[in-house]
Parts: sequence; structure tokens; C-alpha cells
Amino acid sequence: MSETIKILFVDDEPDLVPLIRQTFRSQVRKGEVELAFAGDGVEALDYLQDNHDIEVVVTDINMPRMDGLTLLGKIRELGRQTRSVVVTAYGDMENIRTAMNKGAFDFLTKPIDMKDLQVTLGHAREAVGRDREAQRVRQTITRYLSDSIADAVLADPSAVAATERREVSVLMSDISGFSQLSERLEPERVVEFLNVYLGAMTEVVDEYGGAIDEFIGDAVLVIFGAPLKMADHAAQATACAVAMQRRMASVNEELAGRGLPPLEMTAAVNSGQVVVGTIGSEKRAKYGVVGSPVNLTSRVQTLAVPGEVLITEATFQAAGGESGPIVLESSRRVSLKGFAEPIPIHSVEAVQGTTSGSVPHDEPDLSDLDTPLPFGMAVLDGKEVTNDDHAGRVIALSTTGARAQISTGVDPRTDVRLTFHAEPLGLEGELGPVYAKVLEAEDLGNGECEVGIRFSSVPPNVAQALEALAE
Repeated sequence: MSETIKILFVDDEPDLVPLIRQTFRSQVRKGEVELAFAGDGVEALDYLQDNHDIEVVVTDINMPRMDGLTLLGKIRELGRQTRSVVVTAYGDMENIRTAMNKGAFDFLTKPIDMKDLQVTLGHAREAVGRDREAQRVRQTITRYLSDSIADAVLADPSAVAATERREVSVLMSDISGFSQLSERLEPERVVEFLNVYLGAMTEVVDEYGGAIDEFIGDAVLVIFGAPLKMADHAAQATACAVAMQRRMASVNEELAGRGLPPLEMTAAVNSGQVVVGTIGSEKRAKYGVVGSPVNLTSRVQTLAVPGEVLITEATFQAAGGESGPIVLESSRRVSLKGFAEPIPIHSVEAVQGTTSGSVPHDEPDLSDLDTPLPFGMAVLDGKEVTNDDHAGRVIALSTTGARAQISTGVDPRTDVRLTFHAEPLGLEGELGPVYAKVLEAEDLGNGECEVGIRFSSVPPNVAQALEALAE
């Protein structure tokens, strides 16, 4: 059975109602048509405001209270895709012209010929079908592509067909400790918290005009400046990253309501010249971005601590540098694989002149421990352990990080795995590892180093024990 089409007839002649019902009785029985009636434009407008599923309106022009031409203008103001058919006196070209200018789909002359009416409504039905199909296509596209890319594809398919060089900003965000968290949850629950998180992040990206290139597991890759050009792409991308960090509070509120653990996120932005366009084969392709700036964004993102937004010097300068809207909290130079010289990166505090606000800072103060807490530490390269455990001891602690002394030198922004012993924490059995990132490091001599550490993933039982010690 074809989809039902819903038609509203607007006419002040009461004899028209039984005639219309008789004409369409077969189609009504088959579920092909639903009929509704109104005696004038006022009644029709009230009905349309309460019934959003009316797709075709057949209206007379001369009626009391509100005529048909005025009704057409009101329907246009509602922003509906309603197809309107106007009924007028034969040869009344002035009214017909006015009706067409107000968006009428077609017209009929009085007295209405029922066969002519059925033909005209058949054409309207085809138009409604095309509208429905276009809406289904749009819904499908926007489910798998961001709104900005979908709009570009629907408006001009050739706009995303060819590849071109373009200056853009690339944002990458990632959930801290996602691998460890997903190991502790059932797969269905992992999908649930990912949908909550990614849904919220998508809303923020759309607000700031970014184009989501892809979801890579828990990571989000966003382009600013393509497919739609954006003069202030660096500032907008950075403001978006800040807004994403601020959105995490409401994300965690929703997760708590679902009985899911809280999440923390890292984000980074880099700017540069890339190649954008359709990438792939005839059978399978995507709109994407390729170039070294994308790789650098990914590298810088791995340096961020939970809750932080890092940007490169290229992004800072593209946004105007010292005279631009980006307010920096701190800067440093870091060595990265594949880069001969250390590169400057910046931790963002805020982006002025935007609605993103400031990066949230809710880190609790460290509490000195009366008795140092021993642990073993291994340095990570990606997800691989690069050396044996080194002995360490926590001398100050909070729920999110620690200050510790370790028996080896280590660079800031290094990822580490900490292994605590059960007995000092008042626990039993083997404890899962704690993953963290080194914030800063000070050489103490004698092969020892004092470091600031920010936790990125802590097993629940260890987290409770550390929280008790930090009080």
C-alpha cells in the first residue's frame, strides 16, 4: 500500500463536503487518502497549526473572515512543504497569478470538475512523494555526514566531488582511558555511553560550523574551512574545542542518570594546508581531508591531559596570534616523532568574542601524604610498554592526580602506567593498572625525578582507595 496523503479542503459551501467524500470514498477505504474540511481560512489555519501532517490544501479564494490568498501567505509563514491548490472563477488570471506568487502548486476553476480535481490531486500526490523521498535522503545523509557536508552535497554535488588544496583547521578529540573503560563494561553499555558522548559533541560541532569528517571509535575528527569556506576557521575550531570541554559536565550528568561512569576528554587543533574532497573509489567514497596537518593534530592530541585543549603555533597564528581572540594558559615546546625540531604547543584558556567560555578548571588541590605511597611505573609509547617498571612513591595526592618521586628521568607529556600494591591501599588481590600523563618533571639528581601526574584511567576500586587517602 502506498503512503497515505492527507488533504485539507477549505470552502464555505457546505454542499461540497459530501461531494468530496463521495468522490474519494474508495481511496479513503484503501487508506490512500485522509480528508479534512474547514469552512474558511481562519478555521483552516487553526487546523494546520494543530495538525502538522497535512500535505495538500485545496482552498477556495472568496471566503468569509479569511480569504484563500491570505491563507496561502499564512501557510508560507508556517514554513511547511504543503502543496496548495487554489479554486477560483474561470479566467480570473489576476487571482491565479497572485496565488502562484504565494506558492500555489496548481489551480482549479469553478464549478469544480471532480475528474479534473482527481488529476490535479494526483499531480500533487506525486509532488508530495518527491518531497518525502527528498526528506528521507536528507535524513539518511545527515545521519552519516555532518549537516554542513550534507547541505553542500544536496545543494551542489559537484562542490565535494573534486579534490583541492585548502587552508583549514583540524580538530581531534578523544575520550581519556576509553580502552580501559570499555574493558570494564558490557558492549551494549559501551555503545550507550558512546552515543551519549558523540551525540553531544556533534551538537557542539554543528553549532560552531564544523564538518565532522569521521568518528574513529571514541575519537572525533572535525574540519573547519571545508567543504564550506570559513575565514576564521582557526578561532572557530578552537572555540569549538573549548565548548566541547564545557559540554562534558552535562554529558556526565546524563551518564550518571544512566548508571554509567563519568568521562573525560582531550582535544587538539592544528591548522594548515591540506587536500580536501571526495576520497575513495566509485563503489565506496567519503568526503575527507588528507595532509600532514591532520597527522600533527593527532600527535598533539595525544599530548593533552583530560580536560585540556591544545593548539599548535600554526593555529594560534592563523587566529591572529597575540592580537587574536585566543587566550593562552601556557606554552611549551615538545619533541615529536617525525619532526626534526621541537614544536611549540599551547594550552588554551578561552576564545574571546565567542560563546564557548573558558576551559573548565576544577582540579582539586593535592594533599600531602604522611606516608609515601609506593608504586611501579612503566613508560608507554602509544599503547606499548617501552621499558621495565621503575620504583616510585606518591608524596601528594588528589582524586585526579598526584605528585611523585620516581627512580628515572621522564619527559613532560609522557604517558605512564602505574601499578599500586593492594596492602597500602587497604585492598586485597591484584589491582588493575592506573594510566596517567606526566605534566611536569624536575630532576632531583642521583637518577631520581619529581613529577606531577594527571590520572587518565583509574580502576573503580583503586579510585575509591586513592580518594580516601586524598581526604
